[in-house]
Amino acid sequence: MYDVIIIGAGPAGSSAAIFTSKAGKKTLVIDNNQSVTKRAWIDNHYGTEGVTGPQLVESGIRQAKKFGAEYVEDTAVKVESSDGTVTVTTESGKTYQAKHAILGTGMSVTLAENSGIQTAPGTEPRIKSIVSVDAQGRTSMPNVWAAGTVAGVSMHTIITAGDGAKVAINIISELNGERYVDHDVLKQS
Repeated sequence: MYDVIIIGAGPAGSSAAIFTSKAGKKTLVIDNNQSVTKRAWIDNHYGTEGVTGPQLVESGIRQAKKFGAEYVEDTAVKVESSDGTVTVTTESGKTYQAKHAILGTGMSVTLAENSGIQTAPGTEPRIKSIVSVDAQGRTSMPNVWAAGTVAGVSMHTIITAGDGAKVAINIISELNGERYVDHDVLKQS
């Protein structure tokens, strides 16, 4: 069983995976390779000077894998939560279990709707519906969280990545039983 399953490998999902895996949490990312970011040119993302969407997505995946995150290419079709365990079923018929799950499904609420997770009208242009979340990123389903555009934040990659990190930190804090902070220190030569 995983500590965290993340659905979506775009900026929100992979950012969350970087934090959870770096914190030593067993992390699985399920991605259908359909991220809208893969069609973008990004010239407003802090720390990078002009990058293609595919480059940004691949960089996030590499960074999360460096810390131990696992990636599976498949489409999640249903999420269920019972007795502290979240079960994710994929289009290929596989099931995966974790203590927590994060929906980082970009502009799509289909998985949430198919799973009975509460949605609401969208808040951004061209976003018809979002997943209803509280300030920490929790959805209406126990132990299921949402981050990024699907959770109602601006679809700019820098903001969705930050939201993914925020939700991951909240989950890590809950798993650890105390507030988690991840600060690396520059090594002096």
